[in-house]
Amino acid sequence: MFQIKVLDKYLISKYLSTFFFAVLIFAMITVPIDFSDKVQSFIEKPCTKLDILKYYAGFILWMTGLLVPLCTLIGVVFFTSRMAFNSEILSILNAGVSFNRMLRPYLLAGCVVVVLHLLMNHVFIPEMNKVRHWFERTYVWTDQEKSLGSNVHFLVGPGEKVFIRGYNKTAKSASGMKLQKFEGRQILSILEAENASFIDSTGKWQLRNYTIRQFDGLKETFSRTVGTMDTAINLTPADFIFYANQNEEMTTTELREAVARNQLRGLSNSKSFEIELQRRTAEAFSNLILTVIGLAVAGRKVRGGMGLHLAIAIGIGALFILLSKFAVSFASSGVVSVAFGMWIPNLVFLVVAIWLAMRAQK
Repeated sequence: MFQIKVLDKYLISKYLSTFFFAVLIFAMITVPIDFSDKVQSFIEKPCTKLDILKYYAGFILWMTGLLVPLCTLIGVVFFTSRMAFNSEILSILNAGVSFNRMLRPYLLAGCVVVVLHLLMNHVFIPEMNKVRHWFERTYVWTDQEKSLGSNVHFLVGPGEKVFIRGYNKTAKSASGMKLQKFEGRQILSILEAENASFIDSTGKWQLRNYTIRQFDGLKETFSRTVGTMDTAINLTPADFIFYANQNEEMTTTELREAVARNQLRGLSNSKSFEIELQRRTAEAFSNLILTVIGLAVAGRKVRGGMGLHLAIAIGIGALFILLSKFAVSFASSGVVSVAFGMWIPNLVFLVVAIWLAMRAQK
């Protein structure tokens, strides 16, 4: 059974302290850059100081979540390279400690980072992104809201489909609404309305000048009404509105519900929710792989010293980020499944980590 000894406590404390220091440094760099980009909006728009503070609390947490794998790699390489330069790694190995035994406290500290990153990705960052996105949409980028404006299809329930020729989000009204009810491949009825408006007080759609066609085998019944009718449809104005980064502000539970709802309705944007859901978990576990790579790269004392090790770490981090972007593209285009696509970077770098660990200083 693995017991935490003095060496383990020393390496774990080095790992975590350097990691959090790297996170702090990157946060100090990114906040001034973002502030300089948005300062004009802060001055011109009627936002309060409290709004700005809440925004930057969410921004720092969001940016930290993105940079955790890179901070892990750089942190591990930094303190391990320093230990190698001071001959500490060589002394540990000469004392009879194997590379695999020395790797254990690294992996234990890496598991702490993984758990922290999972909590951030699945719980804290989405909640804070609601505040951050609200601020950006209200005061910075006011044209982010998109709407499904024309030729919209929805599966609103089992055997029930809605087609809308045009939708006006300001008036919450639809033109050319067609409600079809079917069973298997057989159409049971078609309700068509020239115009339809959503009534907030009742939560129903008010149809005007509508026709109803009912089918019983080869028999068809047709009726036309010049007037209005209120009907309940599993469809609200919120279903027509979406944002490019909407998936970032949804908790894991909300993402799963959105995926199930969109798949039921036949909407194509459920894939972005699936990608975000898989990314949150895959990105967290990449910290363990990058931990092994960092130790294998920086555990050997070389002529270039820490500078060479950090350069290699930054290069590996850049390749990891680049491969992650390609993985998102593969998953979005349907070349591979979403689950497999988002784990491609981890699988590739796991092979690299094993190869580097086998060639590491023993």
